Amino acid sequence: MIKSKTYIAIPPGATIKEQISDRKMTQKELAARMDMSEKHISHLINGDILLTPDVAMRLEMVLGLPAKFWNNLESEYRETLLKIDEENKLEEDIKIAKKIPYNEMAKYNWVEKCLKQSERVFNLRKFFEITHLELLSKPFCQNIAYRKLGNSEKSDIALLAWAQKAKLEARKANVKPINIAKLNKIIPEIKSLTLRKTLDFEEILKNKLSECGIAIVFLPHIGGSFLHGATFYEGSKIVIGMTIRGKDADRFWFSLFHEFGHIILGHINSSEGISCEDETEADNFARENLISSNDFEYFVKNNSFTKKSIVDFSKKIGIDPGIVVGRLQKERFIPFNRFNDLKIKYELK
Repeated sequence: MIKSKTYIAIPPGATIKEQISDRKMTQKELAARMDMSEKHISHLINGDILLTPDVAMRLEMVLGLPAKFWNNLESEYRETLLKIDEENKLEEDIKIAKKIPYNEMAKYNWVEKCLKQSERVFNLRKFFEITHLELLSKPFCQNIAYRKLGNSEKSDIALLAWAQKAKLEARKANVKPINIAKLNKIIPEIKSLTLRKTLDFEEILKNKLSECGIAIVFLPHIGGSFLHGATFYEGSKIVIGMTIRGKDADRFWFSLFHEFGHIILGHINSSEGISCEDETEADNFARENLISSNDFEYFVKNNSFTKKSIVDFSKKIGIDPGIVVGRLQKERFIPFNRFNDLKIKYELK
């Protein structure tokens, strides 16, 4: 007997056992009368195997109850097993769904607004394109390269929700075949876009990356994910998802170049996922391609960190001065409260 909160599944074998007990018949005798092995009859009574139409006909001959009766018992038993399995999975999925930022997703119209937990589970299964939410722990859902500033179970689940939305949006994008060499070649062109003061570079960036087989998607930040960007393969294209977390342009560009690093260095093609070493390499790639080590060391060795010197240096290397400020703050050359007026704030459309 198998059960859930609502259902109890009793195999047809229980009825067979009652019938032969009433007749004072042993399982060995039943097996002989049905011309079947004792092992098969034992499995049948325990519900371990299907009661087939052939067995139903034999039972009709031996026990006198119509084959249709036995076939119906088997059908009802299997149907109830499915209901029990679904109900038990639903209970587990409800626990998982409570960890997912559903209200925030609904606010952005990623899923329908609802309060009933079972409805939320069904909406989330459709959103993630999986039969039950326990599958979120499987490798095919986890193979994502990302940049975020915190780690927790909640943040990981929020990341998966955000990345799934990026995947769904990226399907709408038409891109050319993947060409990583071309991406590497146009990095200086993309770097020049940092000089723009607003997100008006969005379409230019999308077009440049589409030529490389990359679909870039801009999405709002999901609370608790600590996320800046994520990269992964989706079919025949590469997807880069970006969020304007904190709205700071310097963080946006560092995160974007970090994702470029994952792509160019081959991290997102690894079957083992992204390692801590990969994250470090991607950080170094972003740092070097935004402001080279040689340029940065030449600038800081003079130990002159005025607004004018920062602006002049940024003009010289062709980058937004706010990115220079962010690098100086990060590496403790200046306090975090200094020259923030040089940083640009982006508003995500």
